[in-house]
Amino acid sequence: MTTASMNALLAEAAEAGTAVGAFNVIHLESAEAIATGAEAAGRPVIMQISENCVRYHGGLAPIARATQAIAASATVPVAVHLDHATDVGLVTEAIELGFDSVMYDGAHLAYDVNCQTTAEVVRSAHDRGIAVEAELGEIGGKDGAHAPGVRTDPAEAVEFAALTGVDALAVAVGSSHAMRERTSRLDLDLIVRLAGVVPVPLVLHGSSGVADAEIRRGIAAGMRKINVSTHLNAVFTAAVRETLVEHPDLVDSRKYLAPAREAFAAEVARLLALFAGEPDAPAARETDAPAAQESAARAARESAAPADGERTAARTQESEA
Repeated sequence: MTTASMNALLAEAAEAGTAVGAFNVIHLESAEAIATGAEAAGRPVIMQISENCVRYHGGLAPIARATQAIAASATVPVAVHLDHATDVGLVTEAIELGFDSVMYDGAHLAYDVNCQTTAEVVRSAHDRGIAVEAELGEIGGKDGAHAPGVRTDPAEAVEFAALTGVDALAVAVGSSHAMRERTSRLDLDLIVRLAGVVPVPLVLHGSSGVADAEIRRGIAAGMRKINVSTHLNAVFTAAVRETLVEHPDLVDSRKYLAPAREAFAAEVARLLALFAGEPDAPAARETDAPAAQESAARAARESAAPADGERTAARTQESEA
């Protein structure tokens, strides 16, 4: 299947009153897990590559091409998105590499400069048929700080969308980046106000720190794209730790990365069901994150079948080719 348009995915979510899950790629294992989890859920998904990911891999092109290959081989719609890029040069490179969408984050700039720079990015991306997400307001938690940030002003958001032509807008409504405890409270009244006047889909960043029930309420209020990274990284790492505790003599990294990949995929599937508002979606998790992550890791290892491993290995070979 070819990769999907973020605009189309978000439009479908808006029509259904649901949200699309957007999960960060860290390495091949996480990209494979996102695709596998989305296939298990039977739901579309967005794979995101951040500036931190680019730095880790020493450049955008290698991890981008591998992620695009994994996305194209999936049996459900998958969009590949550049997340939180503050460097216009990196955005330009992503456009040239054929990303389905990009995010230019100029929220740290003066409002007028943010508008001007974002509008230039939008023109360049739209010329290539690529959607653009931007951010207005200050979402807490960047660089390890969990300050509440500055809430997005509805009137300013309407003006910003009109001046820039963005396709989606990340708004500051109470969540924080990089949180490991799911204790954030969303400003639901503000979300309702924003959704009522902003003409483009709203994006929730920092969702790792938001409990399931609160995410459901945020989606009902009008959020259409839900970004999750830290929570899934914690699930992955918990599975690695548990495997190495049980088998301390392992030296073949595949032996402990495989159960971690399965745990990650299982949580992706669970979150996608939650965001889609499925009535039989798994119950909300406890806020005791470590216990939940250990449980997910254990369940993934117990249920993993050889066929799944063979299938994922084949996908890895395809992405490396």
